[in-house]
Amino acid sequence: MIVINGDFLCRNLTGIERFAYEVLVRLDKLVPSHQVQLYVPANGKNIPELNAIQTVVSEAECGFFPAWEHGPFRRYVKAQKAIPLDFSNVTPWGTKGIVFIHDIYAKLYPQDFSSRRDWLISKYMCLMYRYACRHAKLLLTVSHFSQNQIAETYKIPPEKIHVVPNGWEHFQKVVADTSILHQFPQLEKDFYFTLGSLSRRKNLLWIANYAEDHPQDTFAISGKMLSGLVPPELERLQTLPNVVLLGYVTDGQVKALMERCKAFVLPSYYEGFGIPPLEALSCGSKIIVAQAASLPEIYGGTAHYIDPDNSNVDLEELLSQPVADAKPVLEKYTYDNAARQLYDLLKAFV
Repeated sequence: MIVINGDFLCRNLTGIERFAYEVLVRLDKLVPSHQVQLYVPANGKNIPELNAIQTVVSEAECGFFPAWEHGPFRRYVKAQKAIPLDFSNVTPWGTKGIVFIHDIYAKLYPQDFSSRRDWLISKYMCLMYRYACRHAKLLLTVSHFSQNQIAETYKIPPEKIHVVPNGWEHFQKVVADTSILHQFPQLEKDFYFTLGSLSRRKNLLWIANYAEDHPQDTFAISGKMLSGLVPPELERLQTLPNVVLLGYVTDGQVKALMERCKAFVLPSYYEGFGIPPLEALSCGSKIIVAQAASLPEIYGGTAHYIDPDNSNVDLEELLSQPVADAKPVLEKYTYDNAARQLYDLLKAFV
């Protein structure tokens, strides 16, 4: 039997958590009954209604994540003599499970983790990466870029790492909330939009440099700061009159911004996949992404590309260049496809 770690249900559904939730509900329609369980902490929220997958709610809560992973979840897996499945880059110590490693950011960019707390988290994540690479029964990731980086860094054959990419269909259910456009008068004219936690790899330095050199262009930036990962250029962005810092925005507000923006911009220097440009494409938005990491693999000819280390470019001119139709990309990267691919891999264990 496989037991899925439901710790992602204790966090906001963004990035990894969104991927886990959307694949889970689709996997439920594919797996045989009573072969897979979902083990959820007592403080789990938005628990989906599942049929084939049995939901078991623990008496223990998920607090600081290593405690849940190596405590209640590990004990339950051992008691059930089951195989753990983790979507979130971690796996219980002393088990051989099925593990998604979305990227190895903490290993490759330790300098981005500056506070003591986040330095400790990065070291823990590096231990988890290495343990999973050495002991997992099945190792998975979300792009060929991540597959190759993991293989090269941890000296394992790439073919032992299976790629199950992200999707975007959750955005179809989101209703655009245009109230965000009225809250900020600067958004009444054309603007560029970027989405993501205000962490260093999102490369707000590029936005700051470009906005400073192009005062006629407006940039709307959403996302909340992450402890220890706050970029030093944030203070600089706060001083620029053509930059609007939106703070946390809802999915509905994000959709409205994507539908209204001149282009969605993602200058990240490191992404294991990068879901937001898919969401933007699904809204009909033009996308401008960094020529870096997994982004060219995922977006191919549908995107306009920038150098993440050089903001000396004319975005107006860049957007005038033709790009490929987004339909093939949107058809390829779906949660339906991801669930089917994952189920094909899990058949050996259920």
